[in-house]
Amino acid sequence: MSAAQILLWVALVLLALGVWLLRRHRPDWYWFTFGAAISLIRIRVTFRSVMEACGLVERPSRFRIMVARATDRQPSPMVPRLRGVKVTRTGVVLRLKMQPGQEVHDFLVVSERLRHSWRAHGVHVAALKPGWLQIRLIAYDVLRRVTMPDTGPPMFLCVPVVLRSDGRPHFRDFRAVPHELVIGATDSGKSVYLRGLIKGLASQRVALVGIDCKWGVELSPFARRLSALASTPQEAAEVLDALVDEMTDRFELICASQHLPPGTAPEQIASDIWGLPGDIRPVPIVLLVDEVAELFLVSSAADEKRRDHMVTQLIRLGQLGRAAGIYLEVCGQRFGSDLGRGATALRAQLTGRIVHRVNDTSTAKMALEDISPGAVIAATRIAVDARGTAIVGDLSGGWATVRAPLTALSETVATCTEYAHLTPDIPALVLYRPELAQVPVLTPADIAGASQGNGAA
Repeated sequence: MSAAQILLWVALVLLALGVWLLRRHRPDWYWFTFGAAISLIRIRVTFRSVMEACGLVERPSRFRIMVARATDRQPSPMVPRLRGVKVTRTGVVLRLKMQPGQEVHDFLVVSERLRHSWRAHGVHVAALKPGWLQIRLIAYDVLRRVTMPDTGPPMFLCVPVVLRSDGRPHFRDFRAVPHELVIGATDSGKSVYLRGLIKGLASQRVALVGIDCKWGVELSPFARRLSALASTPQEAAEVLDALVDEMTDRFELICASQHLPPGTAPEQIASDIWGLPGDIRPVPIVLLVDEVAELFLVSSAADEKRRDHMVTQLIRLGQLGRAAGIYLEVCGQRFGSDLGRGATALRAQLTGRIVHRVNDTSTAKMALEDISPGAVIAATRIAVDARGTAIVGDLSGGWATVRAPLTALSETVATCTEYAHLTPDIPALVLYRPELAQVPVLTPADIAGASQGNGAA
């Protein structure tokens, strides 16, 4: 073997090794350099055979049968028509036109076959319009190294908090889903999710109110951006009473705006704060409850009376708060009917559900069983080392696997400090404004030092 041949073989071996390392450690780079082209060729070449192997074919039409008989040929079965292919940062999106007699469910049940046939990490099928569907092929595990895509300018009361398994960001939209339940065992990533949410809301004109009955250890670092903070059950009861009073005042303001003189334009008639003029519209309030189980625990008859009162106030906020611009983010390590009276009624008001790894199946059932049995099974299978991984669902029945990017505590504290001037003063909550003397002030240098070595969750 000549020296030139040896050098050629060495170059090929090094190239193969480089491609293997790239695919293993930077799958996103591999996808754009090699994977996308290979996947497109595979889909184009094997599309018809894969459709036939998966049973996604229909009998030929009468016209095709007549033409086949006239030409003495065997009529071929009709397969879906591939009308569009789009390469994304995480995979390929196929746009298909279904044949008469087909439905989206036919493609859902064979999604695993499609995944293996086209060597994809995941397959997500969604209907577009009657007769059309979209198949999203995910090229690699996007949740292993979470990188949030660019979502454009920030939207009011809408924060991209986690990444879905199909590569799209999941938004916490308070206008669409006013109240949410976030569940997760210790070290499951629940606190990281809450940090990311607070970091996204800190730059908006929103009042943040915290209830942290663990003596404030979770929420007190963000005190510079909090309009109120309760650190004990007694303080929590007082803050909830103040919020209900604030809600009542806002409803009175809305009612006053409805008593308008004859001839008032219909668009000036309001049924919530968003219909009020900007100069009198109150600022929205997001209530963050860090450990909801602490509000249910009792040790005496007096505690039981206070517990019932707090739960009643929470339920009232859940039932009526949306129109008054008051939104709930209720977090806890576990949640079940055994917590006490009112737990099930409170859960019914929390439309959004985020379930991280839990220690008992009953908690997953309490949060997700009214959404989908499949979501419960998926939640119970989250691995211990998959911090930040969760199941997100809503009462429409949809659910997905998501994972939050790692947000360091120092990042959120620095953001809260930067936007501390946006903290609104709400008269009803002024007595519960946290003391700022002990709250740390972090500089950009502190953030850089604390964040070194941190990757994605």
